[in-house]
Amino acid sequence: MGALNAMKDKLLNAARQWELLDENGHVPDTPSYTALLQHAADAQDLSRDVLRLTADFARSPHDTTRAGSTVLKHLGTAATMSSHAAPHFTETAECALTLPRSADPTDRHYLANRMVIDHASARAFLWRTSESLRDGAKELDDHLGFQRFLATLTRQEGPPAPPPPRPGGRHR
Repeated sequence: MGALNAMKDKLLNAARQWELLDENGHVPDTPSYTALLQHAADAQDLSRDVLRLTADFARSPHDTTRAGSTVLKHLGTAATMSSHAAPHFTETAECALTLPRSADPTDRHYLANRMVIDHASARAFLWRTSESLRDGAKELDDHLGFQRFLATLTRQEGPPAPPPPRPGGRHR
């Protein structure tokens, strides 16, 4: 569960920190291709980590329980969502290469809008991935909490008491 929460936090931080727009809310005249390509590379690394986490969970014994199946569904969604972020960041970077070369204001406007949409989509995929991991961690925590509760009850009850002796006993 700690791994799920740590990965969720990494994705949230990335979605918050990786920005395209300047402090005025505009696409810079010359956006950094290198920085945007780094967003794509980092998103690819995060996606790989989510896939590994999902595969590890699928191999665990938790997969055989109803709660485990629900957690795996959330992890599967996270794996899918995370895989969509990197291509959108890459599209943003590609537009960043074209934008400074475009002299036509209409083309520049189109490219800038496309960059904003692609970058926002990529960040949204990171958010949705994080949400799926959060939901999976909550499901797992609820299940493990219930298991701990049952274990506590079992320990409190102790072993069953032997049956009382039968009245009358054996007579010869």
